[in-house]
Amino acid sequence: MTNILIVDDDVTFCLMLKKLLEKHHYQITTVFFPEEVKRMVRKQFFEVVLTDLRMPGVSGMELLRLIKFESPETQVIVMTGYADITTAVQSIKQGAFNYIPKPFQPEEVLNLIAEALEDTLKKRKVKNPKSEIKPNNFMDGISEGAVRLKEYIRLVAPTQLSVLITGESGTGKEYIARSIHVLSDSAEKPFIAVDCGAIPSELVASEFFGHVKGSFTGAIADKVGHFEAANGGTLFLDEVGNLSYSTQIQLLRTLQERLIKPVGSSREIPVDVRIIAATNDDLQLAQEQGNFREDLYHRLNEFQIHVPPLRERKDDLLLFIHYFLAQSNAELKKSILGFEPDVEAILMSYHWPGNLRELKNVVKRATLLASQNLISLNEIPSGIYLNQKKEDQFLLFNEQNESKLIQKVLEITGYNKSKTARLLRIDRKTLYNKLKLYNIVGTNQK
Repeated sequence: MTNILIVDDDVTFCLMLKKLLEKHHYQITTVFFPEEVKRMVRKQFFEVVLTDLRMPGVSGMELLRLIKFESPETQVIVMTGYADITTAVQSIKQGAFNYIPKPFQPEEVLNLIAEALEDTLKKRKVKNPKSEIKPNNFMDGISEGAVRLKEYIRLVAPTQLSVLITGESGTGKEYIARSIHVLSDSAEKPFIAVDCGAIPSELVASEFFGHVKGSFTGAIADKVGHFEAANGGTLFLDEVGNLSYSTQIQLLRTLQERLIKPVGSSREIPVDVRIIAATNDDLQLAQEQGNFREDLYHRLNEFQIHVPPLRERKDDLLLFIHYFLAQSNAELKKSILGFEPDVEAILMSYHWPGNLRELKNVVKRATLLASQNLISLNEIPSGIYLNQKKEDQFLLFNEQNESKLIQKVLEITGYNKSKTARLLRIDRKTLYNKLKLYNIVGTNQK
């Protein structure tokens, strides 16, 4: 979990900000006396420090210098009620990530924190260019599933066990594989990812083991296969259940003998490769049905990690939503602050069959389309707010459930009649007639 330190002698403001950030699943420590900061940053690492600029005894600029000296990787955001360009430039020149004038909107500070965390990830990647892991908040969740995933990755990474990662499409299985590689003793060696379902059957041997020039029609040059390319590192076999039975035999033999022979060559090449496989199929059922070799299944499944779908990680969903917003802002060069309350409620209630991949695409598309500071319902695909679960669809089925359904949508939209009518796919006049029919009283007459 991300640790944030708030330094402000205004106790009321400090506690209000603490409550806001904790609501968004940050771990918050508050300090009302700036003299305590040195002890705190020595005691614990904080990813972000939010500090007031003017406080009695010690100024925010002095604190900035102290924090960057004690903890260079900590991102410092300077807050002040005395906003002026000169001070802003001075704080940034001395190492602050950014500057935010008081009073500020919740979305402003949340977006700034997300940008600071993303900047930290980018700097770490530059320091370790051989690490191919893509920045993502996948392991930083607070749900039971996220904590368990992080612990499994930590335990298995230093070993040489083969790992089988299971889970629905879009849950981040390749990210898990890359995380294991980065935390392993072979982190500086290659990580080669292979989509097993995308290799034509006639080219499987060449793709995995390489070939020599002239070994078959089209072999115009020598080719290094995936096993040799990954030598010393990790070979990630994505959707391994798509491999043909004959390829499974070849793969098993290679894993047992640790030798490969390029197509058309008589030379055997020793390889030392760790295998991480992933699938959204039930491989155990496949091997029971004779579609997947039992011996290969057990060879790949020395340690199994199941990645839960996003619908089972509701506690993490808001983290992902705001992370992908910050990421999209950076990629698209935009500065969207957040989501309208009814949109955020809809995103939280949607069941996300496409998991993280779908969520990222929806947020990125909405960020691109948004013309205001907040993403509205107009930028969200209708399939999201109309829902795909039959039992939850915002459709008017019959008199038995219509009243409850209308009430539910009214609550989601904050009793906004126009938005409610759009969600229910009816016109405002029909909605008003039904409100009167079922004696539904709203708290908002918009």
